[in-house]
Amino acid sequence: QVQLVESGGGLVQPGGSLRLSCVASRTTGSILFMGWYRQAPGRQRELVALIGSDGTTNYADSTKGRFTISRDNAKNTVYLQMNNLKPEDTAVYYCNAIMRPLPGNYWGQGTQVTVSS
Repeated sequence: QVQLVESGGGLVQPGGSLRLSCVASRTTGSILFMGWYRQAPGRQRELVALIGSDGTTNYADSTKGRFTISRDNAKNTVYLQMNNLKPEDTAVYYCNAIMRPLPGNYWGQGTQVTVSS
């Protein structure tokens, strides 16, 4: 069974930084996309950033210029470097992977990020 395991969440002050990691194991085939989504209390889950197997990236407008997504294909790992964090970034962050055979769509269990003074 495919597993996505996130790490790196925690409590940070406004303006601080965190780096999230997500490792995919027991994959069923090549991973096409890996990404990060987040869900704050009372809100819908939303895209944070996405990266293709060729390195193409896509960011939510709210995270452009502050967050950077990267990927190590050999390790089936995706990272999210988050800088200049704001209280509105507080949410549970979920790792997502799309892999073959389609429509292989898998989620991690989530990691809490809290931005507060």
